Amino acid sequence: MTTTVDLIGAPTDIGAGSRGASMGPEALRVAGIREALQARGLEVADTGNLAGPTNPWLPPADGYRHLDEVVDWNKSVHEAMYRSLAAGRLPILLGGDHCLGIGSISAVARHCRTTGKKLRVLWLDAHTDFNTNALTPTGNVHGMPVAVLCGHGPAELTGIGGATPAMSPSAIRQIGIRSVDEGEKRFVRQQGLEVFDMRYIDEMGMRHTMEKALAGMDAGTHLHVSFDVDFLDPSIAPGVDTAIKGGPTYREAQLCMEMIADTGLLGSLDVMELNPALDVRNGTAEVAVDLIESLFGKSTLMRA
Repeated sequence: MTTTVDLIGAPTDIGAGSRGASMGPEALRVAGIREALQARGLEVADTGNLAGPTNPWLPPADGYRHLDEVVDWNKSVHEAMYRSLAAGRLPILLGGDHCLGIGSISAVARHCRTTGKKLRVLWLDAHTDFNTNALTPTGNVHGMPVAVLCGHGPAELTGIGGATPAMSPSAIRQIGIRSVDEGEKRFVRQQGLEVFDMRYIDEMGMRHTMEKALAGMDAGTHLHVSFDVDFLDPSIAPGVDTAIKGGPTYREAQLCMEMIADTGLLGSLDVMELNPALDVRNGTAEVAVDLIESLFGKSTLMRA
């Protein structure tokens, strides 16, 4: 049976610290994401872009920037992702900044509760995104989605999807981490998040890292990948809001994606934080599309 993929655009930088991620969905389309997936034998439906409030660009209130607008966008994302999953499709959220992971992953968690599947989230990112309004140095909600999904945040966000928390910290594996705020470090440790930071990858290698991150899954697991493009080293992916040196190389990222593809369990995907305003000739979008192809089975040789 041919897998049908829904492309869902969410053109907003409502949770980010600089403008431009709102152009991410179009940059991915220009880079040929639809055609690349069709070349993998997938049926692809581009559902267009979701609508939501514009970015008012205001200072934080009670530790959150643009909370009302963030809630509106995440509710729209949640409904679109859940609708796609309920129809038996594989949704790909084209972000947009990473605050939208709240709506996306809460929809996947809701789908898992409905279908009786186990949830596994791979969070590919330079940042743990585990801030709260008390810990955040900026108030930008794109630094908070994992904490919100684990139940730490305002009820308007933690309750999206009908269950608080949407997921347990034990459901997520974070890979590529190399920038964590001071207060956030302590909170990550207290909550027991499984984090494979760049030191771990340097010492153990990407293959071992991915074997550990993917361990324990079976046919009853729904695997969601939340791919923040700043996961990649900025030498190959400069077009992001918060570029942090020392990320995975092109080959390490390819191996990561290929090993995910080998599981055959990928059920949904976010592609987040692509900022064409900071890019060079759409090169970051092209690298992202190339890696997404590998996530859906492109490899150098035919493997058993």
